[in-house]
Amino acid sequence: MDCSAEESEIRRALEPIANIRSLGFQLGARTLRIDATEDAYPAALDAIRKAGFDPQPLSTGGKPAGEDGHEDGHEHALHETHAAGGGIYRLAAALALAIGAEAVSYFAPGTPTWKIAGMTVAGVAISLAGLETYRKGMAALFRARLNINALMAVAVTGAFLIGQWPEAAMVMALYAIAELIEARAVDRARNAIKGLLAMAPEEALVLVNGAWVSKPVADVPLEAVVRIKPGERIPLDGTVTKGNSAVNQAPITGESIPADKAAGDVVFAGTINETGELEIRVTAAANNTTLARIIHAVEEAQGTRAPTQRFVDRFAAIYTPAVFAIAVAVALLTPFLMGLAWHEALYKALVLLVIACPCALVISTPVTVVSGLSAAARRGILIKGGTYLEDARLLKAMALDKTGTITEGKPKLVDWRLWGTAQQAAVRHAAASLAGRSDHPVSKAIAAGLQMDVAGVQDFTALPGRGVQGNVDGETFFMGNHRLMEEKNLSSPALKAELLTHEQQGRTVTLLANDKQVLALFAVADTIRETSRKAIARLKALGVTPVMLTGDNAATAKAIASEAGIEDARGDLLPEAKLEAIREMQRRYGATGMTGDGINDAPALAQADVGFAMGGAGSDTAMEAADVVIMNDNLERVAETVQLSRRTHTILWQNISLALGIKAVFLVMAVFGTASMWMAVFADMGASLLVVGNGLRLLRGVAVRTGGHF
Repeated sequence: MDCSAEESEIRRALEPIANIRSLGFQLGARTLRIDATEDAYPAALDAIRKAGFDPQPLSTGGKPAGEDGHEDGHEHALHETHAAGGGIYRLAAALALAIGAEAVSYFAPGTPTWKIAGMTVAGVAISLAGLETYRKGMAALFRARLNINALMAVAVTGAFLIGQWPEAAMVMALYAIAELIEARAVDRARNAIKGLLAMAPEEALVLVNGAWVSKPVADVPLEAVVRIKPGERIPLDGTVTKGNSAVNQAPITGESIPADKAAGDVVFAGTINETGELEIRVTAAANNTTLARIIHAVEEAQGTRAPTQRFVDRFAAIYTPAVFAIAVAVALLTPFLMGLAWHEALYKALVLLVIACPCALVISTPVTVVSGLSAAARRGILIKGGTYLEDARLLKAMALDKTGTITEGKPKLVDWRLWGTAQQAAVRHAAASLAGRSDHPVSKAIAAGLQMDVAGVQDFTALPGRGVQGNVDGETFFMGNHRLMEEKNLSSPALKAELLTHEQQGRTVTLLANDKQVLALFAVADTIRETSRKAIARLKALGVTPVMLTGDNAATAKAIASEAGIEDARGDLLPEAKLEAIREMQRRYGATGMTGDGINDAPALAQADVGFAMGGAGSDTAMEAADVVIMNDNLERVAETVQLSRRTHTILWQNISLALGIKAVFLVMAVFGTASMWMAVFADMGASLLVVGNGLRLLRGVAVRTGGHF
């Protein structure tokens, strides 16, 4: 099952069978999952064999009745073994025999004995190289299907029967070898993501009854403690319980700069522990790690058809019968219209059959799409289907959530100043002590920002909706919002003006006071990510208009948007209002994307033409909510997705033009010129290898250059 044409053959063979509920094709893995009742399974296997394929069960069995919503529910996974005309040694022997047949024909063309010997050698060469092609081709002909294998089987058989046996042998040998080379090249694209990501070790060092024991990762239970030494790959998702280290998370996030990990931090399977020894508590089974979910999502994406691929499949379904009809017309009419001998006319028709093989055309799209999906995954961009890979190029506007997308999503102390006559050291000491006792995110940000030792706080009391109070070093302090200061009669016009200035910048201000006066102001804000400004500039350079949508107040939205370089900022939006904003943008701009955290923004993500979820590493919700998942929190990856989409689209149409252009040239040569059958094979398979190589270019360069190209 090497391409979508053969997938269609199997699909058509299975459609008449009753009690098959769904078919899940995975061309990348050459697997098919059949959801059907148990009695349909033998009939399905038989139908696949009659279609010329050799199905090998990967696993059998099912779920108890009713567990999956079906009575008698069963699923079966099948693997189609890939022969591609046989092993390399068999094909080498076939090519040597074909060359021998050509030599016999050239040096002893009129000798009956040598002719019989040459035909025998040619027949053996065809048998060695073409058994798989004949098996699939004859199965297609019996069902009145004109696929690639059927055309080659007819062409080679016809050439042999009209006395062109050396050429028939050479054509079949070259075709089989080219098919094998093409399959290996396509496998490179299909396996690129697995080669990049399937790196989790097979065993883990697990703490069992006080001793460290090596166990297969599949047998490691949740909550088990696993030790990872420096230089080893982390076997399972988990939370660090002991140790400090730098971890290379490139296989998951695409970022090559190691991330520092300490107790409480999350680590992912497949990442590399570089410096120190770590102990982690396992949080996900081997088949449900972030790495496993990424691989599964990319495999699912490879199984979906992009719009261009669907167009090519429909075109090929018309193109092949049309060229076959032309070949029949050439065989029957050219002796009358052009005065050709019947033998010559039949030979031209057989050449046309070889040219008619839509292999290059059919393979041009899936290999390019898979290469694009793999290139994206290498950058920490998980695109969940070829449709979204193509559609991203059409985006004219991008809606961006603020918190966690443009900003860090965590409050940070950005400014503080004295407001009164107290000593700075004493004020700072009291503020850090009070803030350190509170669990409020703003208080935590102040404590982290002041970075100093704290004293014990006596009589600490929370003041709901206002702040906190407590006794530090024998003096009572109050720490809270402006409302608390007004209640203590400590506010003033100057203080109100200062607060208004900070609020216009999108900051939250906390005040520290004693019984007599306000002592200090602490301004906390959600800061912009380092990559956000560059990302917004990149989107603009690509002609994509950025618009901020946020539930924060309008003043905060405007301040953050201005800092990020966004002109259109809309605040005070509930999820329903964000949804309506997306619809308005679609009417105004056209195709619109949405970038959010994949949780609160789910309605808007679903409405957008392409939804981008930020920070998908370890998040089930983010992975399910959007069409594209940015595995780290780098907003620049959104612009890279648009660039990759445009590059992929360009290569897709380059490949289609190459495949059809070469076909057109040789069609004309076959009818009016001197194109031979082996030349037609070289043209067909040469075009196939050309488009495969062109598609694989997406895997070579994933660094973004100016101008929107990868």
